[in-house]
Amino acid sequence: MSYQSIDHQPAVSPTAWLKSYYFLRFGVSTAWVAGALLIGRNAPAIAAVLLVVYPAWDAAANYLDAQRSGGITRNRSQMLNLVVSIVTTVAVAVALGQGMAAVLVVFGVWAVLSGLLQLATAVRRWKSYGAQWAMILSGAQSALAGGFMIKIAGDPNPLGIADIAPYAAFGAFYFLVSAIWLTVGDARRGRTAEPV
Repeated sequence: MSYQSIDHQPAVSPTAWLKSYYFLRFGVSTAWVAGALLIGRNAPAIAAVLLVVYPAWDAAANYLDAQRSGGITRNRSQMLNLVVSIVTTVAVAVALGQGMAAVLVVFGVWAVLSGLLQLATAVRRWKSYGAQWAMILSGAQSALAGGFMIKIAGDPNPLGIADIAPYAAFGAFYFLVSAIWLTVGDARRGRTAEPV
């Protein structure tokens, strides 16, 4: 390969990974919500699987993102989020034997912790990537939603996976907004950089 061909290769956007990652998170969260509402609501065994899979996927996603963003040791908030999500996965599996109220408490505590860690990750990335306001809002709302889940866990009304689906749906929305915002930002920068 000649030096000339190397010089003329298109530059890769520094946000390329984050855009792909956010679109992936949006897709998986949307599929989870659809599965929870369309199938899991009326099928306890499938609901149980979905409830365990959700924090497990979050752990895997945080690991993948951290590895693609400089390594897990350089991304401490994501490393902590990974650990919290793994512990939550085990805790949900145990809580399923005690009832949905216990599961909701576990999800609530997880939502608070993971939301605060997501917020910390977004603040850290702001200078490098920009367009992190949606992730900051998502992290803050996750923490608030966690408190709400803990509160309704004590209600006498029947509880189910449908009580967790709105939390996942809002997460999907914020991932989509972040992905689109980064895409639009890259397009604007590309037009600005074009020679007149």
